[in-house]
Amino acid sequence: MSILILLLCLFVLDFYVFQGLKSLMADFDPSGRNWIAFFYWLLSASFPLMWLLFPDELRKPSGAPQWLSLVTNAWMIAGISKLMLVLSFFGEDLFRFGEGIVNRVLSTQADESSFLPSRRRFVGQTALVLAALPLVSLTYGMVRGRYQFKVHRKHIYTPDLPEDFDGFTITQISDFHAGSIDSPDAIRKAFQTIQELNSDLLVFTGDLVNSQSSEVEPWLDDFRQLTARFGKYSILGNHDYGHYFEWASPLEEEANFNRLLGHHRSMGFDLLMNDKRTIQCNGSAIHLLGVENWGVGFGQLGDLDRTLGDLGASDFKVLLSHDPTHWEQVVKDHPGNVQLTLSGHTHGMQMGIEFPGFKWSPIQYRYPRWSDLHTENDRFLYINRGFGVLGYRGRVGIWPEITHITLHKTKDV
Repeated sequence: MSILILLLCLFVLDFYVFQGLKSLMADFDPSGRNWIAFFYWLLSASFPLMWLLFPDELRKPSGAPQWLSLVTNAWMIAGISKLMLVLSFFGEDLFRFGEGIVNRVLSTQADESSFLPSRRRFVGQTALVLAALPLVSLTYGMVRGRYQFKVHRKHIYTPDLPEDFDGFTITQISDFHAGSIDSPDAIRKAFQTIQELNSDLLVFTGDLVNSQSSEVEPWLDDFRQLTARFGKYSILGNHDYGHYFEWASPLEEEANFNRLLGHHRSMGFDLLMNDKRTIQCNGSAIHLLGVENWGVGFGQLGDLDRTLGDLGASDFKVLLSHDPTHWEQVVKDHPGNVQLTLSGHTHGMQMGIEFPGFKWSPIQYRYPRWSDLHTENDRFLYINRGFGVLGYRGRVGIWPEITHITLHKTKDV
């Protein structure tokens, strides 16, 4: 019943928008009007048709085939454009209704047909321009923006860093989401950029796949070819556990998870699951920590106390933790003194605005810290904007990120 109500509401909105568009087609020849009407209603009917044909896939989008995800994204973009039209036409209709009342009160004639003034053509044209903005930008985000990789370079200064690690470099990538990739050439070009950074350490901070371990299998060789002087390390994100897919049985889900763990090893990554490694250089050491996913609303498997073990507060530590809420809720005030945490997860919602000195994304209303470098009590958090995409198969304004971090030793004050 709820689906029928939803479909009825969508039909009413589609009909309302179409009535507004008809005023703009008054000068078109009949053939042109018919073709526009045909394609309009074909697109409008595609959504309920998809729900009828692929209900299970649409309820679990992480397991949907590529083509279906692209179709649903196209419908989403069309829906946002229609929403702009609805708001424009509704605003005009409110004005027309008020104008009609005033005309009726002041008019000495009682011509019923003149109660609602005709639609103003310029309002419809303005509505089309407003509708075109999301149509063009979101389509660009799917075609080009999702592969418009950007290297973000950050310098972090801390007195706890051993002298021998002054200038130590880390490349971070996050949220690969292999199941959403449809342009191997663009990805391999980004991998070349990663390799050319020639960092001392390469880390991956979770969400290798959308749900299924098989998604990353075409990329095992490419990941294997990435190298770093002090090694490659990885952690799991919330999607890597396979919880967003309807498995035939718990055993099948467990087998998928175990295959994913094997893929990390096959790619040459040392997967850290509530564990740590010591990185040594000229007799000095820093400590790399990696926890399982810990996030508000996404499960809390990460165990920082266990991961820290017997490390002292003065030991320099880099923590890999997928979800930045872990830093907010646990890490930043922990007595273990984790100097630097590297996270991902938010994707910057894959859309927003970023200029020097200003950035905005709708994701900030869910995650106050959603990208870039943050510091509190001399503890640093860096949130990577993500390498891949999920849900909306594009990026607008918040481009896919490769992070290059340089650590610097500062003198104690």
